[in-house]
Formats: sequence, C-alpha cells, structure tokens
Amino acid sequence: MIRIENISKQNGKQIVFIEASAALQRGEKIGLVGPNGAGKTTLFRMITGQEQPDEGQVSVDRGVSIGYFSQDVGDMAGRSAVHEVVDGVGPVSALAAEMAELEAAMGDPSRADEMDDLIIRYGEVQGRFDELDGYALEGRAREILGGLGFSDEMMDGDVGGLSGGWKMRVALARILLMRPDAMLLDEPSNHLDLESLIWLENFLKGFDGAVLMTSHDREFMNRIVGKVIEIDGGSLTSYSGDYEFYRQQRAVAEAQQQAQFERQQAMLAKEIAFIERFKARASHAAQVQSRVKKLDKIEKVEPPKRQQTVRFEFQPAPRSGEDVATLKNVHKRYGSRTIYEGLDFQVRRRERWCVMGVNGAGKSTLLKLVAGASEPDEGTVSRGPSVRMGYFAQHAMELLDGDRTVLQSLEDSFPQAGQAPLRALAGCFGFSGDEIEKKCRVLSGGEKARLVMAKMLFDPPNFLVLDEPTNHLDIATKQMLVEALSRYEGAMLFVSHDRHFLAALSNRVLELTPEGLRTYGGGYTEYVESTGQEAPGLRN
Repeated sequence: MIRIENISKQNGKQIVFIEASAALQRGEKIGLVGPNGAGKTTLFRMITGQEQPDEGQVSVDRGVSIGYFSQDVGDMAGRSAVHEVVDGVGPVSALAAEMAELEAAMGDPSRADEMDDLIIRYGEVQGRFDELDGYALEGRAREILGGLGFSDEMMDGDVGGLSGGWKMRVALARILLMRPDAMLLDEPSNHLDLESLIWLENFLKGFDGAVLMTSHDREFMNRIVGKVIEIDGGSLTSYSGDYEFYRQQRAVAEAQQQAQFERQQAMLAKEIAFIERFKARASHAAQVQSRVKKLDKIEKVEPPKRQQTVRFEFQPAPRSGEDVATLKNVHKRYGSRTIYEGLDFQVRRRERWCVMGVNGAGKSTLLKLVAGASEPDEGTVSRGPSVRMGYFAQHAMELLDGDRTVLQSLEDSFPQAGQAPLRALAGCFGFSGDEIEKKCRVLSGGEKARLVMAKMLFDPPNFLVLDEPTNHLDIATKQMLVEALSRYEGAMLFVSHDRHFLAALSNRVLELTPEGLRTYGGGYTEYVESTGQEAPGLRN
C-alpha cells in the first residue's frame, strides 16, 4: 500500500536516511521508533508528499487515502469544534456548505426567478450528501470529541478559545472522523488524559485501516502495534511484535552483534600479533603474507550502535520527619465552582501517592495547594519542619527565560555553584557539548522539561510534587526518570497519564470522586485490580 524504497535524505549537514526501505501494508498497525531527531517526522512528510527524498522513492497505491496528524495544528478560530472536525472530512463538508448556501438562496426573494434551478441543484447536492452519510457525520464527530474528553459546551464553543492541547485533540478528531485507508499519527497520545488515552486506544484497535504512529507512551504502543520500524543511523529496520517484544529482540540482536564483534577483535589481535612477530623472518614470509591478505579480505564487524540515553543521578535527599504534608478541613472554590469542601489528607515519609480523577476533579489544584502555589479558602495546609520540597508544574517550562542559554539558566538559579558542577548536572540531564549553549527559546518541549527537572533536583528535596512530569519526554528519557525515581527515598505526590510511570512508582493511590476521597493502600497496579478499570472515568 505504502512503499519506501532505497531512500536517502539529507537535511543540511545531517544525513537522515541512507538507502532505507520499509513498507506499510493494508490493516497493519506499526510503531515508528527512534531517538529524537532521527527523522520520524521527515518520514511522515515524505509519505504525504510534503518533502521528497534525495534518492529512491516513496510510493502510495492509487486511490489510497491518508490522514496525517502532526503536532503543528495550524490556526483554528471562528468555528465550533464540531464544525472544525466535520470540515476536515473533505467532500462531505463541501456539500454541507453548498447546501447551506442553496438554502439561503432559495429563501431570498430577489432570486425567485432562479428557483427551479436552485431546487434541482439542491436535490443533486442533498442526494450526494445522503450517499456519503453526511447526516450521521455530526453525530459521529460529537461521539469522537466526547471520547477525547470534550463537554457539549466545548464542542459548540469557538475553537479559538481553546488551549493548544485541546486544539491538538480537535485536529486528531478530524483524522479519526475521516477514517482514511492509512493514518499517520505523530504523537497522538500527547495532551490526552488517561480516560481519553484509553478511548483512543480502543478506537485504533477497532480501526480496520493501516496505522503508522510515533508515541512516547510505551503502554499505548504495546496495546496497538503488531510491528515496529526503527530509525537508527539512517536505516529502517522492521521488527515483528509489540514495543516490548521489539525491545527484547533489539537487546538480543545487540548482544549477538557485540559477541560477534568481540570474537572478531580477538581473532584480529591474534593475527596481527603473529604478523608483527614474524614479519622480519624470511622463513615465515609466506605465512605472514598469507595472513596480511586474509586480513585485507575480512569484512569488519561493527560494534552495536549505542543510543544516547539520559542518566538522572539523584544526590541522597535529607531525611524528613514522619509527617510530610497535612491538609485539614480544606475548602477551595473557583468562582461558583466548588473543588474541595472539608478535604482532609496527609502524606507521610516514603509514601508515593499518585492522584487519580476525571478532568476537573481537582488533581492539579490539590498539588498546587500542597506545594503552596495556591491558598485554600478555608482550612490549613502545612508541611513538616524538615521538609524540603521540589515542585514540577505543567506551566514551569513557560517560565524559562528564552534569551538565556541552558548554562545561564542554571547559573541564574544557583549563583553560588561553580561552572563545573553545573556542567556536570546539565550532562546528567542530556545537555552535553554545545547543547549547554542553546538558548531556552529554541529548546524542544522535552529539553525544557529536562532543564526544569535539573533545576529542581540540583539541591535534592525530600518531597517531590510532580504534575505530569513525563509530558514531552521520549520513552528512553522516561525510563531513565523512572529508574532514578525508583531509587529516590523521599515522599512523592504526583499526577500522570502514563500507566508505566504510575505502576512503577506509586505505593498509594488517592482517587478524587464527586463523593469525596478514596484511598487505596497499594500502588496503581493494585488499584486497577481492585477497581477493574485503569482510570476512574471508565467505571460505571
């Protein structure tokens, strides 16, 4: 259906692809993986014809429709979310617009002499609209938007008033409503809460077309894809199975390649030692010459490529007292909306609470109250006297000064620290070499998140409050963060829609419900087992 044949591509000085080949067949669901900057978005753009390879070709079978969801959603304003979604379907939306024009014309007394022609044309357009199931389209658009977390009010409101994350959901809904032969999805799991993520997961599982997608959510990938294509070092390598099976296959292949490389190196060393020992002896000249020729003909085995990974190294946090944070009889309202009424909650030493709840339940509000970023209307919020807190907020990345470099930003936060420890800190968080001189304004979302974390963890807190810390982080960086936090000995209170992160790090669950708080003594895995659902909004 879609074939990538011996493509080569260079962007400036960077070589993206070297004689790379792959294929997407009807009904296949493929995960596209590779380090940031490997060329995933470039590949999508070549499939859609927005870019061309320098050599080779990308071909799409005749008549195959493609829907492409990218992170660049463009300008949306002046129409409702429903109309914006329906408009993306193509012929149906054009027919709907023409029907509206014809209806207005038929109601215009000044065009009475055209009435017969208008009625005939209206009948033709309406018939075609009906053939394409246009009357059911709005209903399906509302169903999809509802699955992605939209309320009725948001569906009918002006898209221009929505945040960037909600506009992303509108753009995604457009593609889902199209139901093309092939969907190209670039990070569709970004900006979704857990309920919407699971809804999308089920939608894509039931979709009978082909899917090629990138995602930083390993659980999401695991449940959808049956094949993985890896971009690495300019080549495309296909692996059968889900993401976890790909990781296992890759590890086995790397181990085999490493063993082969080491065997060859040992053999080469032995041969070179023989040549060096006997090259001056006439009696061994023939043997030496033979081995020199042998070495010239040997095809060298390369060691496996090592993808750069970020290493988070926490300094030991100072020990806190038993009582870390206490909320007593807390009331909180926003305008006429009551978020909390008489809330009592406590975090104790070494507890790792993940906070669950539907959109609007007050998850971020709870974290703000605990962190001191918001004050209760009534009641008290207190932290233990030896508690040192680190707070990662969703808006923290927006507060970085765009004109400062990564190093300057760290120096601004820690003026007493020398350059050497700050450079070492930056290196731990993936800023090596010249990257430390990058201006904050040109950093990607993932790079900004890493910089904010570096600032938070330089002087280690013993209580971490984290609001969606894995947003914008790729799978490898997320895994490094999980491994580092699993060794962390302080208390944690966090919100995340990443199920792997939740399961790996929580040992307590706080669920916010309209009836009040529910607490669960085990972590997220135990919560799923006891409730039978992966998210509160999925329970009846």
